[in-house]
Amino acid sequence: MNPTINDILPIATDVLAWAIIIHLVVDWPLQNEWMACNKTSLRHPAAYVHSGLHALGLLLIFPWYLALGVGISHLLIDTRKPVTWWIEKVKRMPESAPVYNHVEIWLDQIFHWIMIFLAVILLPLLLS
Repeated sequence: MNPTINDILPIATDVLAWAIIIHLVVDWPLQNEWMACNKTSLRHPAAYVHSGLHALGLLLIFPWYLALGVGISHLLIDTRKPVTWWIEKVKRMPESAPVYNHVEIWLDQIFHWIMIFLAVILLPLLLS
């Protein structure tokens, strides 16, 4: 018998909560200055160390291929290219705007969370 939404929802909610907690712990307290200053360059090892820590943390709750997928998305989002594109093209906010840095930080987090949400949505489909 296939699981129903009532069977999946409580598990998905728990997985989502843990995924966000793992993300926040790796992205803030475990990220040192070396990573924070250099993760925007795909040519710097800090980018791979930082995103690798995310993938390793997510291995606690996701199968390897989802943890790796979220880790790779984290690497690409942290280049800042998707974030700055969105700010420039969609929000039409100049870099000189007083709130630019706040918007950049929060948009970065939202993009990461969207990738985590997608992984949680895909999880039951990939495991069935």
